[in-house]
Formats: sequence, C-alpha cells, structure tokens
Amino acid sequence: MPMMELRNVSDFLRGKTILVTGATGFLAKVFVEKILRVQPDIKKLYLLVRASDSYLATQRLHDEVFKKDLFRVLQDKWGPDFSSFISNKVVAVAGDMSRDMFGLIDVKLSEEMLKEINIIVNSAATTNLAERYDVAMGTNTMGAFNVLNFAKRCQKLEIILHVSTAYVCGQRKGLIAEEPIQMGQTINKKSQILDINLEKQLIEEKMSELRAQNSSEKTITQTMIKFGMIRANLHGWQDTYSFTKAMGEMIMGNMKDNIDLIITRPTMIVGTHSEPFPGWIEDVRYS
Repeated sequence: MPMMELRNVSDFLRGKTILVTGATGFLAKVFVEKILRVQPDIKKLYLLVRASDSYLATQRLHDEVFKKDLFRVLQDKWGPDFSSFISNKVVAVAGDMSRDMFGLIDVKLSEEMLKEINIIVNSAATTNLAERYDVAMGTNTMGAFNVLNFAKRCQKLEIILHVSTAYVCGQRKGLIAEEPIQMGQTINKKSQILDINLEKQLIEEKMSELRAQNSSEKTITQTMIKFGMIRANLHGWQDTYSFTKAMGEMIMGNMKDNIDLIITRPTMIVGTHSEPFPGWIEDVRYS
C-alpha cells in the first residue's frame, strides 16, 4: 500500500511483523513501548539482542527493557496480564549485528523470520564517539550491510527504517542540505574517494600487525581507537562514530536495490518529551 494512501501509522502497523535491532538501546526501547501501546494488534515483534542463546536474549530483554519504568503505562494498562501480553507479541532473537544473517543458529527461527517480517527498524549502533575502529566498523557500517542482506531475503518486506545520526554531516558551517550520502563521498575534499572495502582491509592489517606483536588488549584498544580517529579525520569526519555511521548510510542508500528505505538522522537524545510520560531518561550521566 503506498504511503500516501495510509490514514495513519497505526493503521499501517496493524497485523504487521517487525524486526528491531539494537533492542536494548534507548531509541529501540521507546519505539517498542510506543508500538505496543498505540498498536497492540501488531502480529509480532522480533527483538534482536546480542546474546549467545535465546534464554540469555530473553533475560536481557526482561532486565534491560521491560523492567524499565518506561513501560509502567503499559504495565498499568494490562495489569497481571502484562507478562502474557509481552510473551505473545515479542520474540527475543539472539544474534550479532556484525555477522551475516546476524549469526542466527536457530534455523527454524531464521526461516520463520524471513517468511513473516514486514518491517525492519535498524537502531543498533555503538554510539561511543571514540570507539575502537574495528568495533565501530563491525556494528555501524557492516551491521547496516548485514541488515540489508537480511532484508533482501525477507519474503514480505515492505520497508526498512534505518536510524543514523545528524552528525554524519560533520562539523560544516551554514545550512546543510538533507541529502543522501553517495558511495565514496567524503567531507574533506582534499582526501581521496572513500573506499569502504579499503577501510576494512586497513583494519584487518592493523589488527594482524598488533596480534603479531603479541600486543595486550589494552594496547590493541588504544591503538584501534586512535586509528579510527585518524581515518575519520582524514576523510573529514570529527570522530569514529559519525564516520562509521556515514559509511553505513552509504551502504543502505546505494545498495538497497528496490527496497523502500527511510533514513532518519536524530541529534542528541536526552529523554521523553510527553509519551508515555514526560522526562523518562535511560540513566543520569555526570560530566
């Protein structure tokens, strides 16, 4: 159904099966809560969680998502039936964004997902501005690639919503047009064309070099953090996070084929404005 024909988003979501990545993150929690509150007639929510098995994935969702105060409106609405409502609608999926097919080992579950999923919301990311380059590449860039490959195998897919960041635009001054990032595009006009495969190769070479030197984990971490910043700055981005998210956008926008795609670029997120109630925040941070 074309988006212009929709009466509202709630109608669109009725009866749909949705995959959400990064399910324990702030945005995903808020998204999941609102979906379950405004459209309880969705068919199913698959929530991808970094875990080694379904039991641990379910436990993480229980502890890090549904026990949060964010869900108190839903808990009040459903009362003693809240746990039953969640178990009927939500499936915990143990996986890893950095791996093909998310590293799913449950063949039956993966086949079920590919047959049922209508919508994918990719909110998984490492948001540490100075993350290790290999880690940020694995989640923010190759994670987007893996989501896209998974989406192309889904038999009933209608749309992907990819959560990026406003900071992919860099620290340029003035009015910045909200335009898609083209493959190979850089912010630093003096740098060569950005080659994602080359960046992956450089990471592998650097990691091999460090292992050959029997470097400690601390040394590897410090080196890969610095290396990420060097590569980001070379191409005009201010940090490894925005750099790897920009490459993720390139992959999504330029390799989607005929898949309908929405890319959203939120800025800094602090807490809820009004729903399900004002002022909910994930935690309190002190500078």
